[in-house]
Amino acid sequence: MLIGPNGNFVKNSNSLPSENVKAPIGQPFVELSETDSTNIYAMTHIQHNMATHGSVFFAHRQWAGKGQHGKQWVTEAGQNLIMSAVIDPNPLVHGQQFHLSVIIALACHDFFSHYAGEETSIKWPNDIYWRDRKAGGILIENQLRGHKWQWSVAGIGININQVVFDPALLNPVSLKQITGKSFDPVQLAKELCSYINNRLLQVNRVPFSVLLDAYNNHLFKKGELIHLKKANTRFSCVLKAVNESGELLVENGPTDRFQFGEVSWMIE
Repeated sequence: MLIGPNGNFVKNSNSLPSENVKAPIGQPFVELSETDSTNIYAMTHIQHNMATHGSVFFAHRQWAGKGQHGKQWVTEAGQNLIMSAVIDPNPLVHGQQFHLSVIIALACHDFFSHYAGEETSIKWPNDIYWRDRKAGGILIENQLRGHKWQWSVAGIGININQVVFDPALLNPVSLKQITGKSFDPVQLAKELCSYINNRLLQVNRVPFSVLLDAYNNHLFKKGELIHLKKANTRFSCVLKAVNESGELLVENGPTDRFQFGEVSWMIE
C-alpha cells in the first residue's frame, strides 16, 4: 500500500522498484499537518509496505524531531522545511552509507546556496551552514537485513521563515534572516526533491571521487583552525578534508583523522 498525495491509501505492489523505474523523489509528496517525527513516520510506513522509493513526508509541525546523536530537532510550527525522503539505495551497497550522506548533503547545499549564496557550506558530516551559523541538519537512518542495505530515510530540517529561536541553540540562522524574504516551505520542499533527484542520478554517472571532491570544495572551515573535543579533552587542529570513508582529516591534532561520533565540534 502507498499513501497518495491526498493522504488516502492506494494499492501498490509490495515488490521493490527496479533501478530503471524508480519514482522521482517527491512522488508521492505527502503533506502532514503534524507528526512526532517525519523519520519515524517514514520508517513505520516502510515497515508496513506503505512507502516506496521517492515517497516524501513533509510536516508543518513535529513534536519529537530527531537530530544527530539522539538530539532533538526543535523547530517552529509552520515556518520551516521538515521532511523525510524514502530512498532505495541501490546500486549503493552495505558499507557505502557515507556515499549517500554525501549525496544528500550536496543536494541540500545546492538548494540552500541557490537562495543564500556562496557563503553556504557543509559542516562535517552533513549540517548546512551559512557563514558560522547552522541553517539545517540531515539525519539519515538505514534499514538493513543481514548484509543487505534495503532502505534509507533521509530526514532533512532547514530553517526557512523562523526568526526567533530557542536561546539554547548556539548559532541558528534561517533563509528569511539571510535574504529578508518569506518563502513557502512546501514549495521549497518540492524544489529540494528535485535537487536530491539530480544528485542521486549521479550515482551511476560519475565516480564517487567526483562527488567527494564537490563535498570537500564546500566543506565548512576547510583549511582553517577548528576546535574539537574528544572525551573530556579539547584541542585545536587544522581541517584538511573528509576522505572516502567519511573520516575527518586534520593536521596538528592528537591524530590525523577522526571517525564520525569520535569527536564533537566546539562552536563559539
